[in-house]
Amino acid sequence: MAKSYNQKLKILYLMQMLLERSDEEHPLTMEEIIAGLNANGISAERKSIYDDMEALRLYGLDVCYTRGKTTGYYIGSRTFELPELKLLIDSVQSSKFITEKKTFSLIKKLVSLGSIHEGQLLRRQVFVRNRIKSMNESIYYNVDHIHGAIASDKQITFYYFEYDVNKQKRFRKDGQRYCVSPFALSWDDENYYLIAFDAEAGILKHYRVDKMSDIRLTEQERLGKDTFRNLDMALYTKRTFAMFGGEETMVTIRFCNNLIGVVMDKFGKDIMIHKVDEEHFSVTAPVMVSPQFYAWVFGLGSGAVITAPKSVADGMEQMLKDAASQYQNG
Repeated sequence: MAKSYNQKLKILYLMQMLLERSDEEHPLTMEEIIAGLNANGISAERKSIYDDMEALRLYGLDVCYTRGKTTGYYIGSRTFELPELKLLIDSVQSSKFITEKKTFSLIKKLVSLGSIHEGQLLRRQVFVRNRIKSMNESIYYNVDHIHGAIASDKQITFYYFEYDVNKQKRFRKDGQRYCVSPFALSWDDENYYLIAFDAEAGILKHYRVDKMSDIRLTEQERLGKDTFRNLDMALYTKRTFAMFGGEETMVTIRFCNNLIGVVMDKFGKDIMIHKVDEEHFSVTAPVMVSPQFYAWVFGLGSGAVITAPKSVADGMEQMLKDAASQYQNG
């Protein structure tokens, strides 16, 4: 690129240099700025750089000047501060539905939003290897297709699969395509779910996005809008995903007092707590009764007991008997 043309881009190179190479701990001296511009074929004098710095401030860039051990310019506040980038990177690297390959790609982009010095600090805190990650690289395109269908008010079709013992995909419904009306995406229990209306069943259902394949938009308008309009989304996800589906039932559970934190994590801080005695309290809440629900109660040991209704308590007892039978005569 000709030097004269580069000269017209001086303020852009200056902004890039400040964003990439400076922060409060690493201000750029005037000598470093001039040398950096010269390396890109741009000649600069101190006075013109002062003017450019003021123009960048007027533009909205938080250009700061410091005197001390090192005197120079640096970027003060950024779109994302260092603690915010750490939080986002932690979320990406701990998310099961994001593949390892995409995790590294996203983290690289997040790191680039800070200075190179902050980037080195962020990279030292990245731990991705050996974490449980999705095997489905197409999840990002799936999300894009679903958002497109919701925006255009169209139904979608797709294949839905699970893995067999040979780690091979096995499509449900004997390989037939599902057809649903998509309404929302929800991230719960480290997985991404599509919430959609199944016209054939006449109810809302949820699907793991990473287990959907070959999503296609149809020309048919979405159905079930009234059903979704009357849905309390937060309540639906809390009841459905936390317990993995099942028949919704009002269940009363008695807990030891030391489990109050566990109960609030599961049912929310607004859950009504009833004192049973000095050592116990009870909670009555709508849950999706399923093996996963019983497993959650069992995981709390003697600290949790289902007290009502009797049918749910009996279901818990039967599940325990069935589990115990697996280890008898072994």
